[in-house]
Amino acid sequence: MRNLTVLAVMAILILTSCKNDPKKEESEDIVEMEVQQDEDFRPNFHFTPQKNWMNDPNGMFYLNGIYHLYFQYYPDDNVWGPMHWGHATSKDMITWEEQEIALYPDEKGYIFSGSAVVDKNNTSGFGEDGKTPVVAIYTYHDAKAAEEGKDHQTQAIAYSLDEGMTWTKYEGNPVISNPGLTDFRDPKVTWDDVHKQWLMGLATTGETFFYSSQDLKNWEKLSEFGENTGAHDGVWECPDIFQMQVEGSDETKWVLIQNLNPGGYNGGSGTQYFVGDFDGKTFTPEKNMEALGEKHDFWIDFGRDNYAGVTWSNIPDDDGRKLFIGWMSNWMYAEKVPTETWRSAMTVARELKLIKEDDRYLVTSLPVEELKKYRGPGIAKNNIEVNNNKVVLNSSEVDLAKAEIRFSIPDLKETAYNFRLSNEAGEEFIVSYDHAQKEFVVDRSHSGQTNFSENFATERSTAPRISAGNELEVILIIDKTSIEMFFDNGKTVMTEIFFPNQPWTEFSFTTANQSFTVKDFEAFELNFPARTEEGNM
Repeated sequence: MRNLTVLAVMAILILTSCKNDPKKEESEDIVEMEVQQDEDFRPNFHFTPQKNWMNDPNGMFYLNGIYHLYFQYYPDDNVWGPMHWGHATSKDMITWEEQEIALYPDEKGYIFSGSAVVDKNNTSGFGEDGKTPVVAIYTYHDAKAAEEGKDHQTQAIAYSLDEGMTWTKYEGNPVISNPGLTDFRDPKVTWDDVHKQWLMGLATTGETFFYSSQDLKNWEKLSEFGENTGAHDGVWECPDIFQMQVEGSDETKWVLIQNLNPGGYNGGSGTQYFVGDFDGKTFTPEKNMEALGEKHDFWIDFGRDNYAGVTWSNIPDDDGRKLFIGWMSNWMYAEKVPTETWRSAMTVARELKLIKEDDRYLVTSLPVEELKKYRGPGIAKNNIEVNNNKVVLNSSEVDLAKAEIRFSIPDLKETAYNFRLSNEAGEEFIVSYDHAQKEFVVDRSHSGQTNFSENFATERSTAPRISAGNELEVILIIDKTSIEMFFDNGKTVMTEIFFPNQPWTEFSFTTANQSFTVKDFEAFELNFPARTEEGNM
């Protein structure tokens, strides 16, 4: 956040330079007010671009101790425009350093979403002088061709010989031509070690196309998946496919993540998934997923603000985790949120796991362990009795603009359990769990600034409780303008953003009728390096 001294000096300079021009003075003051508001809303630890527009995470890979995060970026405005690939790096997926723009649009089109792989065996032939190539696979979007009604999305590649810092576009692009489809984009490539091939998932309007390659340049179409399966009330985008081991067993399954917009569980954008088998050519979902309709329970995140999420490639075998990050916004209102100099943040990085419960497979997610190293001294309380309203934490104990809260509620009854964030302006963000309905409900209608979009807070968000257990376990990750909620060890997850006019000052539990007990309550303030003027930590 900007230093107050710097703001004061800027204000003096503005007043001095504009003293003979009242209109200019007023305009400069408005700009400065916008910047201050933006910085008030800028997250403490979620990644944001220093300025202008960001959406989907792209090209994520790990190499030599560094996590790379590329992203859809428009450097000239705070709304969507001709897409570039922005770039950020991190040693732990928590604190990020923004780098120079990685890929720029050219005569072939905008640079839409895609992925990147470390070509360890130089199958592409791009490697030189012993340098391992990193290959990015992305979509070209030809805006002029789109206006003329022509095929306008093709797949292309670029390569880097300096571990992802600079890129050279392949002279033979595109590597996959358009087969006559309007939506044909977002290639996600992984090395399929079982079938010894590069495997690509590619999104079309309502299906995932699979392609294979031996050299990342020449691709063969394998199959299609998705017709009449899963949510289809929108365009399928940003797929991801990978193999996972079922927790506590030697069994392995394939997981297909498939984002779509609109058509998410709570409207707008969302991220569904399928579990099944892949024989090197065809993805076959589990029997209980074959006939999934629009409303189903297989979502990476049920909240409104986690979209286009995909996983990092090249995670070392001795780590073995499946690591994921998503765009923390929703296309219903992303271009209207009340920040002006920058727009959008990424979720906290998460670890995905595959579990089997009651003869069905579930993908769970929790914050990565690396977040714990930023914990300050904790506050622990046990056996908290809640009658009516019980404030259990205030901002003098733990800063609720950068907090981790954990607790459990045992012996669930057929009633509603509520917790809320509130501030001195009377604003509140409320989460309820109705055990009779087995449903979570989020109300952000009074959470601060909400009138920038009619889609932001008019409807409550809901999510099913997946677990059948009689004890509710909760993990909350709270930043200035977001909350990520992990219930029952990540079986149900919800991510929501908000824009309070004042910081949250209290965390409380409420109940309308029955009293209840909260166990194992812990709260930690998360402490991070101050952001630089460039927005890095």
